[in-house]
Amino acid sequence: MKIWKKVALGLGIAGALMLAGCSSSAKEGEKPEKIRLDYAFYSPTSLALKKFGWAEETFKKEGIEVEWVQSQGSNKALEFLNSDSVDFGSTAGAAALIAKDKGAPIESVYIYSQPEWTALVAKDGSPIKDVKDLKGKKVAATFGTDPHIFLLRALADAGLSAKDVQIVNLQHADGANALLKGQVDAWAGLDPHMARTEVESGAQYIYRNPDFNTYGTLNVRSEFAKNHPKQVEQVIELYEKARKWTLENPEEAAKLLSEEAGIKEDVAKKQLERNNFSEPVPGSQHEKAISAAGEVLQAEEIVKKDTDVQKLVSELINPKYAEKIVKK
Repeated sequence: MKIWKKVALGLGIAGALMLAGCSSSAKEGEKPEKIRLDYAFYSPTSLALKKFGWAEETFKKEGIEVEWVQSQGSNKALEFLNSDSVDFGSTAGAAALIAKDKGAPIESVYIYSQPEWTALVAKDGSPIKDVKDLKGKKVAATFGTDPHIFLLRALADAGLSAKDVQIVNLQHADGANALLKGQVDAWAGLDPHMARTEVESGAQYIYRNPDFNTYGTLNVRSEFAKNHPKQVEQVIELYEKARKWTLENPEEAAKLLSEEAGIKEDVAKKQLERNNFSEPVPGSQHEKAISAAGEVLQAEEIVKKDTDVQKLVSELINPKYAEKIVKK
């Protein structure tokens, strides 16, 4: 990874950290005036929770306001968490690990899905058929997100590294557009944009590996969790309601995703087919997946060389709230 790219990634997180400390939440034991949640097209359950107003209904009884903020990617959700713009943010597990390594005060308290939401994609008719064909090529990815990490792991698995390709840092939707316009040779995609390029433009997969997708994690600011453990449990309880609704109503969930993300229903169905909503409690399988990603990130010097990855993952993953709520 080139120095300027590492600096850009570090500055983004550091800049967000400098904004921290502007919290409007109450002190420990006091009721917060407001709870700020994010929603994202890559987190279908967050869309259901927002759509039906269950959070507003629950917290209105306690005089707590609810505010929603859209995250366009894990990098944005982490910026919001670090700058104290949200209390809960939706990210990939490995992206949360990078932020934790940079000093972000967050904890992963719930698994909103096990998605196959990223893969390496080439334009229809491209001569690129394999990861090794990427050597010397331009590949679009959003730094600090699961597609970026997936790309690094795929390259390592093929005996290559980030130095063998030119990674172009673009937000997910822009990466899809750059691929279709021929501005890059390949793209580390993210649903629903990836499903749309597949269904509507015939984009071809170069490399898929569900095991390289780290889980979708709901993260909370550590300060909020310390001061308001009851509200953390309530938010997880609401996510459980949304998860069960999504499992019981797949057609309606696809329609909702289609409406919210502005995509066709067949694209939304393809995205939902790639999500497993069955294991919401953070556990050893999630720690194992995130640790494996962390080792690759450390080799690329994105995670610090002297970081104890296993220890960092155990500090990031906090299952106690979900264990209490999901097993009720």
